[in-house]
Amino acid sequence: MSLKIYNVLSKKREEFVPREDGKVKMYACGITVSGDAHIGHAYQAIIFDTIKKYLEYSGYKVTYVRNYTDVDDKIIVKARSLGVNPLDYANKMIDKTDRELSLLGVDKPTICARATECIDDMIKFIQKLIDAGHAYSTDSGNVFFRVSSFPEYGKLSRIVASDNISSVRKEMEPDKIDDRDFALWKTAGADEIFWQSPWGVGRPGWHIECSTMSMKFLGETIDIHGGGRDLIFPHHENEIAQSESLTGKPFVLYWLHNGLIKINDQKMSKSLNNGILIEDMLRDYNYEVIRMTLLENSYRSDINIVDGIFEQNEEKVYMIYKLFDTIDKLGNGCIVNYDCDEYKDIDREFRSAMDNDFNTSVAISLLFGYISEMNILVRKKDIQRLVDIKYALVNIYKVLGLLQQDSRKVVEDIKAKYIDIYKIDVLEVDRLLKKRQSMREEKNYLEADKIRDILLDKGIVVKDIGGEVLWDIDISLINKNRL
Repeated sequence: MSLKIYNVLSKKREEFVPREDGKVKMYACGITVSGDAHIGHAYQAIIFDTIKKYLEYSGYKVTYVRNYTDVDDKIIVKARSLGVNPLDYANKMIDKTDRELSLLGVDKPTICARATECIDDMIKFIQKLIDAGHAYSTDSGNVFFRVSSFPEYGKLSRIVASDNISSVRKEMEPDKIDDRDFALWKTAGADEIFWQSPWGVGRPGWHIECSTMSMKFLGETIDIHGGGRDLIFPHHENEIAQSESLTGKPFVLYWLHNGLIKINDQKMSKSLNNGILIEDMLRDYNYEVIRMTLLENSYRSDINIVDGIFEQNEEKVYMIYKLFDTIDKLGNGCIVNYDCDEYKDIDREFRSAMDNDFNTSVAISLLFGYISEMNILVRKKDIQRLVDIKYALVNIYKVLGLLQQDSRKVVEDIKAKYIDIYKIDVLEVDRLLKKRQSMREEKNYLEADKIRDILLDKGIVVKDIGGEVLWDIDISLINKNRL
């Protein structure tokens, strides 16, 4: 099966055929660093990180560019409120965001582009558009793209270029000829950061940044351009207009857009103060819990982050790594059969899911099917198959950024977290277990079962295995009992 991608430009699923055999040029719009990065930024970064990883897994050499917008009205306002230089503030936020994305298992892109490092390229791009009649400068020092000069405007979003497209902009930028036109260069206000240009001091508009950086690092036509669905209009529509007006060539072959984040059925927004910062998620959850939560649906779907969703996936991650820890102990000394049928079968099924428009939802469902099978094999003591399947899963699911940690450490960390959060007294648990054991030795099973039930009410599961008494946390029970 060949890779099929839903192309937002054509509104249909198409076979993926890059311009150059075996190579993929991909660009994804990054973050405007006007504040701390949030779950919406994490979602987009993880989606396109996964797409890049799967393309590489499929044998392509991928050149992936992701940008930072480090000059913007919001950045200037934020820096001014803090009394700091806007570029210094932007650099600080980029460093912080880089660290957070790395902790989420997001690989560094091939090229991490910054708008402020490409200003000269943007000025040249704008001047060419002016020379070709696609843009015009004004007496106030602004430069606008002339939407009427590009007849195909709206082909990505299917929005007709009419007076209702951007009526708000007319008030903000009164010197436009047509209120559909958009800014390529903005004159600098008092005490604002600026660069010299043929039209006076100012800074680039938002849309020109991505077109310029994409062309600079990847060329005039690229294979994949991505971003959140909220960028389709006007940002990506404007990118197409200015890029194809300049070159006369297709700007992008395949447009991919991920869905948006909802929080408890509400759109995530500053006005509702319902955002979730990446730093807060990383403080509270293992990064694979976050990745699993954001990848368990189709990338084109919106995700509803409801209360308890991370805890549900934390329980799944805990369960998987407990199983892996058991396999590590049982299979100590086993040699992996690298060419086993299990590896081939898992690889084939994984590729079938991902070749269907990067369907991580099906891929994760398959994973839990394998986990169920492995639990049966544990009971059967089929150790060689367990070792082989675990090896296959670890090596294949690295594409999703899952199953890549030390099993024992993950189990211990999650267990310690719940012991700490819910104030589980380990000494008291041990005391009750000893008392239970005494009751069992005295054949007072009724009292022994009562102690087991007391612990179960606290989310503690008691297991008698081969004469040894072990206890573990049950995350679902703990969270249920705390509600």
